[in-house]
Amino acid sequence: MKLLGIETSCDETAVAVVEDGRRLLANVVASQVALHAEYGGVVPELASRQHVQAIIPVLERALAGASCRLEELDAVAVTYGPGLAGALLVGLNFAKALAYARGLPLVPVNHLEGHLYAAWLDNDRAPRFPALVLIVSGGHSDVVLMAGHGRYQRLGQTVDDAAGEAFDKVARLLGLGFPGGPAIDRLAAAAAPTPLRLPRARLDGPYDFSFSGLKTKVQRIVRGEEGEPPPAAAIAAAFQESVVDSLVTRAVQAARDHGAREIILAGGVAANSLLRAVLAERSPLPVIVPPPDLCTDNGAMIAACGYYRLQAGAVAALDLDVQPGLHIG
Repeated sequence: MKLLGIETSCDETAVAVVEDGRRLLANVVASQVALHAEYGGVVPELASRQHVQAIIPVLERALAGASCRLEELDAVAVTYGPGLAGALLVGLNFAKALAYARGLPLVPVNHLEGHLYAAWLDNDRAPRFPALVLIVSGGHSDVVLMAGHGRYQRLGQTVDDAAGEAFDKVARLLGLGFPGGPAIDRLAAAAAPTPLRLPRARLDGPYDFSFSGLKTKVQRIVRGEEGEPPPAAAIAAAFQESVVDSLVTRAVQAARDHGAREIILAGGVAANSLLRAVLAERSPLPVIVPPPDLCTDNGAMIAACGYYRLQAGAVAALDLDVQPGLHIG
């Protein structure tokens, strides 16, 4: 069974073809990073317009890469939330038109759920439930217990900034540009050992996160409000270490408390080298992490998730609307 996956929740126009939920036949992503870099972040209106221009060429490239014709597709899976409303509408309306024209089932996919299904793409290893999922991206930082396909319980979340958002804001303070995550990762890797240690938030929820105070602390240091600022690389390393420590500590604790059999790391921030290394080192359980190119937004994860949603009968009518504030669990 071949599914087309369409993802336009933010600033990547992505289309992929996946067979039987696991075998990746083609995965094409048109990035808008250069377009938004001069603004220091994603501009929703520009993102939507760019999706309109890019989506047909991206579809054509994906079908060519998979050596697949529209007639060979069995369903169309599409992200309908969470994300930027205008950007989501481009992908959803395109998917509706395609599904209607070809007489194909339309499968709605939660963007966050899609991220975790990237863990099993081109991977023969079967999921082991219950699994503890740490979803970390520019808009979300969630700890989720996955009891089975489509069965989720959200255990914790960020109470303010998401981890990826904090990376972007701190990168801006350090003059590193956009996107901030990769820039901080590279700069931190070049840092000399430093005694600088940044705080971890103390919260009532045992699996919740908070990064707003950490961002404010970095701002005070950069502005010289706490003495002569250390080198930017030292600040980047200390900031990254604080974020990673918070994420890993809560994920590992949640996995222990809820009898998880494995930990899945997903979302754009899952590409961070320190996070991947520290979680693997500190977890008592197997850690499943997609390759970096499948951590960021892509159509393959939507098609993979869509396959399992289709098996469960989750087919949408053509009046399906976007849900920008959608959660998981």
